[in-house]
Amino acid sequence: MSLLRPFSKLPELNMANVLLVGNDDTFQHVLADAIVKQENNVNVNVRLARTLPLPAENEDSRPRIDLVVLIVNLRSELSLSSTETSLKHLDTGFFLGKVCFLVTGARCTSVPHERLASLRKIAVSLHCPLLFTEDQTAKGISAAAGRVLNILRVSAGLVPLATGLGLSTLIRCSLPPDLDCQD
Repeated sequence: MSLLRPFSKLPELNMANVLLVGNDDTFQHVLADAIVKQENNVNVNVRLARTLPLPAENEDSRPRIDLVVLIVNLRSELSLSSTETSLKHLDTGFFLGKVCFLVTGARCTSVPHERLASLRKIAVSLHCPLLFTEDQTAKGISAAAGRVLNILRVSAGLVPLATGLGLSTLIRCSLPPDLDCQD
């Protein structure tokens, strides 16, 4: 099992590949269906994984991954820890506009504030976007799919004069002053 590398394969014409990594299989499948249904102009392949690294068996037939979406459910400590573990299996080239975090459960009052603060610090340190979504409603899932698609189009090179690095610079996570001072 090796690092997942963003530039090890050539891109395909009018094709975008996104990898959704998360522990919630139901939400992953619903989000994947929403992403495929919303995109009409290009072929979008959605791959699902619970954690990284990906198995080495299919590495030669695996398509190039244009965007990795790490889904973090703040209601689960396991989700955050598996995301931290998965990050170790991504090549540094992915952090040039090809990784984003999709957060669910942020509105839940029983979620410890430390989980969100920890995730924000990770996103800031890696210069990655942090997207929040409502996973309990169809409207929230549709909005999340639209956001992921917008980032995917850019990171796959389907938007002229735009790059994933440029987009991530515009929408990356930043720490508010109260979290920046805490350690």
